[in-house]
Amino acid sequence: MPDSQTQRPRRIVVAITGATGAVYGLRLLQLLGAIPGVETHLVLSDAAVLTLHQETGVGRKDIEAQAHVVHKLRDIGASIASGSFQSDGMVVAPCSMKTLAAVAHGLSDNLITRAADVVLKERRRLILMVRETPFNLAHLRNMTAVTEMGGIIFPPLPSFYHHPQSIAEMVDHTVARVIDLLGIEHSLAPRWNGLKASET
Repeated sequence: MPDSQTQRPRRIVVAITGATGAVYGLRLLQLLGAIPGVETHLVLSDAAVLTLHQETGVGRKDIEAQAHVVHKLRDIGASIASGSFQSDGMVVAPCSMKTLAAVAHGLSDNLITRAADVVLKERRRLILMVRETPFNLAHLRNMTAVTEMGGIIFPPLPSFYHHPQSIAEMVDHTVARVIDLLGIEHSLAPRWNGLKASET
């Protein structure tokens, strides 16, 4: 039996595209980075860098510093482009409709979509935090295709039952649900414990 101290870390690929909601990818990296035994691999699209700066004021170097390993978008020879590289899942946060379409049709036209294709073919967990509204028929069909291939479509919709007091709390609650889907233990957000009795 291998010594538990020598076991590899849990490797999670985090991709950020140019859709609005860049804070989800940034916060996911921050939270995963704080969990012992988790190793993050980051890929940014060109549009993601622009959106990150516009929405959060964070630059490329700042967000890359949040990841354990950084891969270039056009580096198709990167480790995460091969199924022999043992990862434990991938999250695209947020996921643009262009990236969704490329994943749905197996285009593998850059490292984000290639890594997603690898995760699907290896039957690992792929979570796409799709950001668009309203959806047109092409969007819906692409989401159906990814779901049929085993991916999870996870629009980052806020919940209100925990009475969030800030945007940051809503973001954290959503990201915590994504981390749940990756099967990683955490205590980052309150759990649902059923409805409270009505006041009389």
